[in-house]
Amino acid sequence: MVVTRFAPSPTGYLHIGGLRTALFNWLWAKKNSGKFRLRIEDTDLSRNKQEAVEAIIKAFNWTGLNYDDEVVFQSERFDIYKKYINELLEKGLAYKCYLTKEELDKIREAKMKGEEPPIDIRKYRDFKGELDKPYVIRFKTPLEGKICFEDGVKGLQSVDAKEIEDFVIARSDGTPTYNFVVVIDDYEMGMTDIIRGDDHLRNTFKQILVYKAFGWDVPKFYHVPMIHNEKGAKMSKRDGAVDVMEYKREGYLPEALLNFLVRLGWSYGDQEIFSIDEMINLFDPKDINKAPSRFNKEKLDWLNSHYIKNSPNSRLEKLLRDYGVDIINHDKKEILIDELKERVKTIKEMAEEIEKILNTPSEYNEKAVKKFIKDEVIENLKEFTIFIKDKDPKLPPEWHDIMNEFLEIKGLKPKMLMPPLRIAMVGDTKGIDLSALLSVLGKEEVIKRINKLIAMNEIF
Repeated sequence: MVVTRFAPSPTGYLHIGGLRTALFNWLWAKKNSGKFRLRIEDTDLSRNKQEAVEAIIKAFNWTGLNYDDEVVFQSERFDIYKKYINELLEKGLAYKCYLTKEELDKIREAKMKGEEPPIDIRKYRDFKGELDKPYVIRFKTPLEGKICFEDGVKGLQSVDAKEIEDFVIARSDGTPTYNFVVVIDDYEMGMTDIIRGDDHLRNTFKQILVYKAFGWDVPKFYHVPMIHNEKGAKMSKRDGAVDVMEYKREGYLPEALLNFLVRLGWSYGDQEIFSIDEMINLFDPKDINKAPSRFNKEKLDWLNSHYIKNSPNSRLEKLLRDYGVDIINHDKKEILIDELKERVKTIKEMAEEIEKILNTPSEYNEKAVKKFIKDEVIENLKEFTIFIKDKDPKLPPEWHDIMNEFLEIKGLKPKMLMPPLRIAMVGDTKGIDLSALLSVLGKEEVIKRINKLIAMNEIF
C-alpha cells in the first residue's frame, strides 16, 4: 500500500509551497487507495508555536486535504528516538564526539577559507573510552564508495560517501536531529513514497545511510523543484508566499487554490482546469517538472473566477457571511449574485461590490460627476422619478423597458440617463448591469438615491 506524508515544522504558518507538497502527497495516496499521514516535526522546542500547529490544521480542514489516522507529534517520541540512537551506538555505527565549540569553530573557519582543518571532525570516531565532558552523537558515514538513489523526478542521484561528514544525530542535550528522526518516523509510519521540496535533496543521502544502518527498505523519493516568483527568483510575501489561510481571507476558493497549485510543476497535456477527482485520477509524481515553476497571480485569479462562476448561489451566500455580508433574506439575492459572479475574481471582491450596491453612496466619483451630471441631466433625473412613481417594475427586463420608454418619450440618448442613474445608485459609472442594479435596489430606494444626488448637486 502506498503511504505518503506531509511533515511541516510548526515554527511558522503553512505557506503555499508547503501546501503544494502536501497536495502532491495526498493525490498520490488517494490515487493508489493508500494513506496520507500528517506529522508535526516539533523537536525544536524553543521555536515551536502552538498557533502555527493550529494554522496548519486549519489549512488542511479548509482545503479538504483529509489525513489518515492521528497526527504524529515528534515531541512525543523522544524515548523512541533514544532507543534507536542507543542501538546504533551498540552496533558501532554511531559514536560520542567530544569536540568542543572552539574546536568546531576552527574546523568551520578552515573550511570556509578552503583550507585543510587543523582538527579532524572524525577525531573520536574510533575512540573507545569515555570522557567526563559534553558530547554529541555522530553517525559513522562510510569512508569510501558512493551513495546513490533513483529520484522519481530528477533521475539517478549520486554522491561520494567521503563528501558526507559524520553528521550529528543527537545534540549535547540529548535531543535528536532532523536527519535522524525523520528516518525513524518514516519507517515506523510505514512510508513508501516521499514527495518533498528539492531543498531536502542533500539530506536524502544522509537519511539513506540511516535506513541502511538499520537494514530497512528505503522509500521512493521524489524531490520537487521550488516555486519561484514571476521573475524567476525566490518568492517573498509580496509574491504570494504568505500563510495559506490568507488566501481564504482574500476570498479564494479552496478548489481554485488546489487547482492552481497542482499546475505549479505538474501538467496533463494542455488542460488547465481539474476537479479534485480528475487530479486524483491523472496525477503521477513522475510527471512533475524538473525545472522550478513560476507563481502567476493572474492565473490564480482566472481560476478563482471560474470556480466562483460555477458555484451554486447558495454556497456563495454562505461564504459572503465570512466577509460581513448577509443577503440570505434579500428578495433579489439571486439577481445580485448572478450578476456579480460573472464579474468578480474573489469572494472578498464580491462582498465589497455588494456593500457598494446595498449602501447608499456617501461620495461620488468626481470625474464621473463632472462628465455626466449637467443641468439638463438633473432635470432628466427629476422627471424620471416622476415617471416611475405609478409604475411597479420588479425584474431587470421591466426596468430595462421603463428606461427605454422614458428615453423614447423624451427623445434622449442613453448617455443622458443611464450613466447619471448609475452614479446616483452607486457613486460611479462602473458596476453590474443597470437594469439588474435597479431591480436589486427596488423603486423606493432608486427614487431616494436619485433625490440624494439631486440635492448634492444643488449644494455644489
